[in-house]
Amino acid sequence: MLAAGRALLLQVAHPKIAQGVADHSDLRNRPLDRLFGTLDFLTIVAFGTEEEAERMGRAIRRMHERIIGPGYSGNDPDLQVWVNATLIDAALYVYEDILRSPSGDLAAAYIDQARYVADVLGCPPGAQPADIGAFRRYMEEMTTSLEVTDTGREVMRAVLWSRKLRWLWPALWFNRFVTTGLLPERFRAQYGLPWSDRRDRVLWLLLRSGAFCYRLVPGRLRRAGIPLMVWASRRRVARRARTYAAAK
Repeated sequence: MLAAGRALLLQVAHPKIAQGVADHSDLRNRPLDRLFGTLDFLTIVAFGTEEEAERMGRAIRRMHERIIGPGYSGNDPDLQVWVNATLIDAALYVYEDILRSPSGDLAAAYIDQARYVADVLGCPPGAQPADIGAFRRYMEEMTTSLEVTDTGREVMRAVLWSRKLRWLWPALWFNRFVTTGLLPERFRAQYGLPWSDRRDRVLWLLLRSGAFCYRLVPGRLRRAGIPLMVWASRRRVARRARTYAAAK
């Protein structure tokens, strides 16, 4: 969650993904629904049963079949790899750079397991980086070659300055602050997001303080909320399925 904004803005730094979001997503009108939809998918895939993950994967693949436009497709393997890579990158960034790897070096194992997310979406075998070294090289290549488009900047403004969530303005402000600070400098400049050394010092003081407190909490207690997360995700997924069936 801490680096979710970083992941999303890296995703829409890809011109094809930005255009697909602009053409087909209801992110502007239903931002929380889109957020919870993504979180539910990741929660079920990570902590649910294999059958549940496959069922969600089939539903999302059907939805992606309708996402087609000039030069892009929702089921394009290259775009699937990039989206999943930004999620992996965000998790590793928080774990390694902010929390300072509290449970040791898990990057290689995490990358091996997290590839399952794209597999569920139908990404062809072998399309994703095979190991930690390949993943680092892939991220370096992509982050040095992508250029943010005007469409990407429009999506960014819809996310960071959501009109539908104005009543949550303190949370929106904090999300903008953290997301801007965690973005690579190159993309921060391309999105036109202001930053300064003073803001950077404040952000990292908060992050280091939070990381220190996090490490004081026993792992068993930190993970105690997972069953509740899975239960809530299952309820939301079932409710959306009933709404979709009724609409048909």
